[in-house]
Amino acid sequence: MNKNLLSIAILILAAAIVVVNVWKPSFTEGEKEKPTETVNSASQEDIPGAKLSELEEGSEAPDFELTTLAGEKAKLSDYRGQKVILNFWATWCPPCKAEMPHMQSFYEKNKDKGITILAVNLTNVDKGMDAINAFVKEYGLTFPILLDEDGTVGMTYQAFSIPTSYIIDKNGKIAKKIVGPMDEEKMKQLTANLK
Repeated sequence: MNKNLLSIAILILAAAIVVVNVWKPSFTEGEKEKPTETVNSASQEDIPGAKLSELEEGSEAPDFELTTLAGEKAKLSDYRGQKVILNFWATWCPPCKAEMPHMQSFYEKNKDKGITILAVNLTNVDKGMDAINAFVKEYGLTFPILLDEDGTVGMTYQAFSIPTSYIIDKNGKIAKKIVGPMDEEKMKQLTANLK
């Protein structure tokens, strides 16, 4: 009984902390309500390690270099001239598991048509290399797997919820950001009309 009361008290306290820290009145007493101003996302406050303006549709995708699962170095800019699905994932993520067979099927059908998938494993928050290798083998993944061992690329691309994917055109410009899993049909639609 005491454990239940303690649990309830902790939940109420956590909820109160969230409400106090998240809720902000639109104006304080004595102030007149000010008209809402349109804010350009480029002027929004940046997140440490990520400039929000760099990730807008039409902006050039920030370049990076990571090591592949095969131990080779790979840069995003190495894929200039191809349409790229840049996907952020981890082995423990159920939506990532659901998405991977669709990605593999899409990759097999499109790898010779100037479309590739770069799957960036958030290695710094994953379960280790054995789990990553087992995952790749289980799902029969043949597209490049890149290892974000220190988390900087995931932070740059704001992969706070996974899977997160970016559709990048042949010129290296961001066409779309997708948070959540995609199926093969969605990938086909998103890459069909890219330059």
